[in-house]
Amino acid sequence: MEVKAKACNKFLQQGNKVKVSIRFRGRQAAHGEIGLDVMNTFLGMVSDNATVEKPPKQEGRNMYMFLAPKTNK
Repeated sequence: MEVKAKACNKFLQQGNKVKVSIRFRGRQAAHGEIGLDVMNTFLGMVSDNATVEKPPKQEGRNMYMFLAPKTNK
């Protein structure tokens, strides 16, 4: 997950938005709370450069979260 966080930080520093997604397979879809924990852990890794544009949401077998770059004011 550290590799993905590093790439995400690079995109956010360039001013781009990032879509974080998890695809559940088989019985994993019944445990959305574990996916939410993974999303929150990832958010903690990139929180220096990111703000949550859309919070994590599970739609069927997929969970999405949209991150936007922080604006320094």
